Amino acid sequence: MDPEQQTSHLPPDDAPSQPSAEYLSWDHRLQLIGFGFAFYTAIFLLSHLLSAALSRTYSSLLAKEKVFWNLAATRAAFGIQSTVAGLRTLTEDSVLTRDRVRGQEDWSWFNVLTATGFFLFENVALHASNVVFRSFDLPLATHHLFALLGYAGAVVWDSLGHFLPMVTLLLEMSTPFTCISWMLLKAGWARSLFWRANQWVMIHMFHCRMVLTYYMWYVSLTHWKELITHVALPQLLLFFPGLALLTFILNPLWTHKKTMQLLNPVDWNFDNKQVPVNGSTQNRSAVSVKPHAN
Repeated sequence: MDPEQQTSHLPPDDAPSQPSAEYLSWDHRLQLIGFGFAFYTAIFLLSHLLSAALSRTYSSLLAKEKVFWNLAATRAAFGIQSTVAGLRTLTEDSVLTRDRVRGQEDWSWFNVLTATGFFLFENVALHASNVVFRSFDLPLATHHLFALLGYAGAVVWDSLGHFLPMVTLLLEMSTPFTCISWMLLKAGWARSLFWRANQWVMIHMFHCRMVLTYYMWYVSLTHWKELITHVALPQLLLFFPGLALLTFILNPLWTHKKTMQLLNPVDWNFDNKQVPVNGSTQNRSAVSVKPHAN
């Protein structure tokens, strides 16, 4: 064959790197989404079984609080996966960092697909809980819906690179500390040195979340022409309102609430419910505030 003809079959220099063929298969994608859903459902159930067997605090909780306890543990596990994926994206020289709009790799596809499974689990758990306990939290439902649609959209409109989705996962860095904070709060350790130290780290993580959203705006604006060229319009209409909501409303609100909680330990998730402190309870404000923080 003519060398010129051989050269003509090579991809252009600016073509995005392609992941393995299996990640282009819808069967494989749906299997990994199902795996993510099943894995985090198993974490939820395992948390229930272990807590029921080992924790007196858990046994004393109301049914709705037990659901929240297990959801917190499940979110913490997902937060660990997300933190690893996000830090790898920011610190590793990869296709994602070299092409921040179209770059994809096998490991990033794995995280996108399993994250979609997790967000599907969260939405199912949230609405099942709403039906059982006859409650509905609109801000929380909106937050979870944005997350599910965003990552499902990254699967459907797969021209989107994975740099921004992986950095978005790093926002979950606060969830393990939020889980520890709430569980210790319910156990009566709200005045302990360990709880305060965890609270300080958690507040720092929320400040890091705010800085991370600023960085995401910077990346988006400096790659604006590429985004509007290669990213589907529905994805852009989901991403930028969601990022604006996080940057200007949710992150500042959650950071403020967690800082105030350090000074005045309150269970914000259950109407400022009295929390046990070293075996006793302290009276709290009756104001109903129920923000959800990751």
